[in-house]
Amino acid sequence: MSVEDALGRLRDLAGLRRRVHGTAAEVTADTLRELIMEGGLRPGDRVVEESLLGPLEVSRNTLREAFRLLAHEKLIEHKVNRGVFVRTLTADDVRDLFTVRVLIELTALRRSREADWAAMSAAVAKGKACARAHDWLGVGTANMRFHKAIVASVGSARLDELMGQLTAELRLGFHGMGDPRAFHEKYLTRNAGIVDAVAGGDVEGAVGLLHEYLDDAGAEMLAAFSSDR
Repeated sequence: MSVEDALGRLRDLAGLRRRVHGTAAEVTADTLRELIMEGGLRPGDRVVEESLLGPLEVSRNTLREAFRLLAHEKLIEHKVNRGVFVRTLTADDVRDLFTVRVLIELTALRRSREADWAAMSAAVAKGKACARAHDWLGVGTANMRFHKAIVASVGSARLDELMGQLTAELRLGFHGMGDPRAFHEKYLTRNAGIVDAVAGGDVEGAVGLLHEYLDDAGAEMLAAFSSDR
């Protein structure tokens, strides 16, 4: 995603987020978090206040408070005398992310019901459409929306908030995986298998597939981060 595309998307997200309840800083942090999750900000990118004030239509103080919230979530970091940067994940980050994902997602899928599966299926369909268009960044975004839909089935605002933070961090990890098609394509197929299992009434079978999926994805990402760092 180019800088121009990212700023355009930021304007779109800012318009949507104005409808969300919360302080101005929280809404701004939500907007930037979503942009990170969609791949609009990459690890190591410098986040320049001046370029964000216009698209977000917020004050400098509000933006800085949003930065503070995102730093607490380990999405950005302040470097002395250099500015604000998007974080680069470590192998320890990847290991911890997948530990939390297993605990949350398996329980959520086990508790899901037929009414919850439509959002999961829609995310898979979106991922397939992106793959046909060779939009592998979009496939990654659809993949994360699939996993967010699993957690959303619990109906917990706190878990949804946590999953929003986790998926944004995951996107930072995805940037370190090299060829996005080689990484994402196989997991798109596995997402479809999970949906097929739950649609067929085999929720426990779907949970088993998801557990194997998370184990494999975590091991693949951990191997990449351990070898490169």
